[in-house]
Amino acid sequence: MPARREVLAGIAALVGAGAGKGKPRARALAGDDFRHGLGQWAIEAEQPASVTARGGVLEIVAPAGLTLWFRPLLTGPIAIDYDLQAVSAGGPFDRVSDANCFWMARDPAAPGGDPLARPRDGRFEAYDTLETYYVGLGGNTNSTTRFRRYTGRRGDRPLLPENDRRAAEDLLVANAWQHLRMTAEGERITFVRDGRTLFDFRDPAPYRMGHFGLRTTASHLRVRNFAVSALA
Repeated sequence: MPARREVLAGIAALVGAGAGKGKPRARALAGDDFRHGLGQWAIEAEQPASVTARGGVLEIVAPAGLTLWFRPLLTGPIAIDYDLQAVSAGGPFDRVSDANCFWMARDPAAPGGDPLARPRDGRFEAYDTLETYYVGLGGNTNSTTRFRRYTGRRGDRPLLPENDRRAAEDLLVANAWQHLRMTAEGERITFVRDGRTLFDFRDPAPYRMGHFGLRTTASHLRVRNFAVSALA
C-alpha cells in the first residue's frame, strides 16, 4: 500500500503541473512510475522480447509485434499521459518506428469486453476485432502517423484521409523525449504531442470504457511518467 500511495502522489503532481491556468485540476486515477516492476502490465509478444521497468523507466526492445496492456479498466472521460523516447543507439532493433497505442480498447467477444481475457499473439492483425482508438506514431519505418477507430470487425481498420499524416513534424525524432496525451471525453477523442494536437476526432458513438495498450513492432522504446486522470 505505501508504494501505491507514492505512485498516486506522483501522478497527482504530474497531473497538477499540466493543468492550465484557470482550468480545474484533473483527478489522478491510476498510473505507473516504473519503479515497482511490471505487475500492472500484461505482455503479448509475437517473438521473445525484453520488457523491463526500473529506475523510473519502462524499456521495450521488441524484435516483432508487441502489445503491453495496462491492466486496470479505464472509464471516461479521461486523459492518458506519458513521456516516450524512440531509441537509436546502434542496437539491432533501434529502428525509430512504431511508438503506437490503443486506448478505450474492448473485445466484444471476451467476457466483460476485457481484451486481457482473450490473449493475442502480438501480431498486428490479431487486434482487428477490438473496438478501440489507435494511433500509429511514426509507423512504417517512421514514414506515417495515423489515427484509426477500430470497429471490432476483422480486416476493418478505417483510415480517413485527414488522419493519415506524413509530414516530418508529425513523425518521430530519434532519442528525443516527447510528451504524449490521449483523451476520451465523450464524443471528442484527441491525441496530442508536446502540446500540439495531431488528431481531434468527433465520434457520434464513442467508446466510453476500455483498456490502454502500448503497441510497437521491431523497435526500441522507453516510457516514463505514465498517468491516467479523470477529466471533469
